Parts: sequence; structure tokens; C-alpha cells
Amino acid sequence: MAVRFAIPRTVRWLGCALLLAGVMLGGLHADWDFSAISRKATALYGPLGAGQQRIDAWQNLLATQKQVSEMEKLKVVNLFFNKQMRYVEDIDLWHEVDYWETPIEALWKGAGDCEDYAIAKYFSLRHLGVASDKLRITYVKALRQNRAHMVLTYYSSPDAMPLVLDSLIDPIKPAAERTDLLPVYSFNAEGLYLPGAKGNKKVGDTKRLSRWQDVLKKMQAEGFPVETTN
Repeated sequence: MAVRFAIPRTVRWLGCALLLAGVMLGGLHADWDFSAISRKATALYGPLGAGQQRIDAWQNLLATQKQVSEMEKLKVVNLFFNKQMRYVEDIDLWHEVDYWETPIEALWKGAGDCEDYAIAKYFSLRHLGVASDKLRITYVKALRQNRAHMVLTYYSSPDAMPLVLDSLIDPIKPAAERTDLLPVYSFNAEGLYLPGAKGNKKVGDTKRLSRWQDVLKKMQAEGFPVETTN
């Protein structure tokens, strides 16, 4: 996200997060038909070019990492997208101020900004069997860059110190070691959370988020068995 961190921007994001609906991501654990997905993606976006190789590599990762430990899944997925994608601002890549990519769009382009990395990692880990309540999409202030940023965080248990999957660095570190990141809030299908002295505090259920719904609708069009609640 190529914006300087500012309170008005954060408030706007918080308002968006409060709009996130209870989303039912049906089919995340089912096998995905990548042949059909590639055909539909080509029909939607045109020739995939080098993106097809990246999509094939993603398919192979998902097929070969189902039986490994959750920690290994985190490492493999985090490194995969950090290596397969390059950081490009939405305005330069999509000519929009804020555009959320599907994983297919991210791999087709081989590029995206911070939320696109987090979204792709989230869907990959959910497909590999990691529970939704262990994963949170987290907005932070990246202190060194003085800008808003998004990461994916993983909780091995509700009270555990979260691990941070970040597009800025490849190593997965506990949040306590990421003193360069200041958490603002996080969300998942179960609710919205604010940071506190005794861990994250759930402050309510999440409602519908239009950009998230757009991602799900695009994934449906791409051939993923993803459902949303009305």
C-alpha cells in the first residue's frame, strides 16, 4: 500500500473491516480443478503467459504440502508468494487506488501489493487445512517505511504469540520480534480484533466487506468452489 500511515486512512480501513460479512468459503478443502481454473482464467484475462507456470507451481505446492506440519505449511506458502510475486502499487498495476487480487490474478501478473500477498497466503493455507480461527489478516503500521501495511498472522492457539507472514521479509518471526510493525487491528471470519496489553481483544462480529466479496466473486468466476452468504 503506497500511502503514508495516517489516522483518517486507518479509520476508513477500520470502517471497511467492520463491513466484513460472515463469509462461508465453501470448497476450500476440496480439490480444485486447475485445468478448468486455467481455462476460465484465460477466458477472463487473456493468455496467461508466464503466469501459467506460476499457477502450475502453486498447484504443485498445494498438492504436495497437505501432509506436512502446519509450521512447514506456513514456511512453504510464505516463501512461495514472496518469491513468485514482486511488489507493485495498485495504481501502477491496475490503475485503481485500491484493488484486491485473487490468487490467480496475483500469479498471472506475478505482482501485487501487501494485501494481495496476504490474501493469496490465506487462501493457500486454508486449502491446506489450516483453520480460519488460526489466521488473521492484520493491518499494521510499518514503522521503518512510515506507511500502512498488511500481513497475515498465525495463532497456534488463541492465546499464543502470533507468527507474522510478511511480504517485506522471508523469515517468519513472532510478533514480539517484529518491533518494526505496530498492529492496528485484524480480522477473520470469526470477528474483528484490536490489540491490547493482554492479547487481541475481540470487539465484535465482522460484516460484509465489499472488496472481499469482490475477491470471492472473481474466484467463483475463475472456477473456484467458493460461496458467500447473502
